[in-house]
Amino acid sequence: MSKHDFTSEEFADRWARTRAAIAAAGLDWLVMVHPVSIHWLTGSDAKSYQEFQCLLMSARPGPLVVLTRNGEVNEFRADSLADEVHGFGGGENEDPIAAFGRIADRHGLLGARVGLEVPGFYLHPHHYLRLRTLLGSALVAEPTTLVHDLKLVKSPAELGYVREASRIGDLAMAAFAQALRPGVSELAVAGRIHDVLLGAGSGLAASPINLVSGERSAFSHGAPTARILRPGDAGNVEYGATFRRYTSTIGRQFSIGPPTARHREVLDVVRHACDVQIAAIRDGAPAIVPHEAAKRVIGTAGLEHGRVHLSGYGLGPGFPPSWAEPLHMIGDSAYVLKAGMVVTIEPPVFLGEEGLGVRIIDNVIVTADGAELLSRAARDLIVA
Repeated sequence: MSKHDFTSEEFADRWARTRAAIAAAGLDWLVMVHPVSIHWLTGSDAKSYQEFQCLLMSARPGPLVVLTRNGEVNEFRADSLADEVHGFGGGENEDPIAAFGRIADRHGLLGARVGLEVPGFYLHPHHYLRLRTLLGSALVAEPTTLVHDLKLVKSPAELGYVREASRIGDLAMAAFAQALRPGVSELAVAGRIHDVLLGAGSGLAASPINLVSGERSAFSHGAPTARILRPGDAGNVEYGATFRRYTSTIGRQFSIGPPTARHREVLDVVRHACDVQIAAIRDGAPAIVPHEAAKRVIGTAGLEHGRVHLSGYGLGPGFPPSWAEPLHMIGDSAYVLKAGMVVTIEPPVFLGEEGLGVRIIDNVIVTADGAELLSRAARDLIVA
């Protein structure tokens, strides 16, 4: 993504809504660390999340201020909407928190009411502790999902990017099905997926491909290996396709030769769980409702012990290692679905004692009265 991927009016609307949310939270400033927050508000696609970075935004109209490592300064200045870009480090080490302190002092944060994002992957604990000490009493809140919650409902332009990502993902799934055969490795068929994705215009996905087979098929997030596909193998594949950082995910089951009766049985349960989950999605529905619908199907089939994680989640632009948004479809979710959200459908059953795992993954756009299924790829078992 860059500053050219959306209109100036769309960015202006994002800024206005974010400033209003900062003010409504009783804050004067928000310090954002998550690359998706920075990306959504400035257009930056920079790889700066590998070290400390932040975006400072006031509740009042004013500059968007970025602090990043020196290696990304040129990219931020050329390809983002940041008004001020400050770098640290470069040819020699420099303390990023000291650099942050100078910027915070210049813009008056130390005498204001400040909120700080504390994301799971992108803020080192040592930096977090030093930020707390530096800001002192000015740090009054940690509204980590403030920006994420604003962006859960996608604009028409964003939804267009998600649809394009899904189209590319379908092309790769068709190529994967053609590449499956006994005697090839998991890595070889994964390579075919990547070849088609990149050739069709997908960017690099935020999370690596999952591809498992045979005795590995109960690994819910296993990476492809040099294992050779053999007759009788069951397996599953999941990957993300992206377009301008907006992600679509897809997951399908496969069998090398005719599947076992047990494979078919579990697959039928999971497919039914997916269907009832999709049927429960609509504008205004609590996110827990589709989850509970899928959970009931799996539990009734006696497979609750194999339900190893949530039934789905919000899907947005991704930076490694994740494309997930805070909206989760699981038992304690407080989110409510709204038209324009994009969510995954993936109630799982992974049975370690049987060496068998089944998960079908699709994405839907929440609509006023239901859900729009994005992928056009068949959801049936792929038999090679």
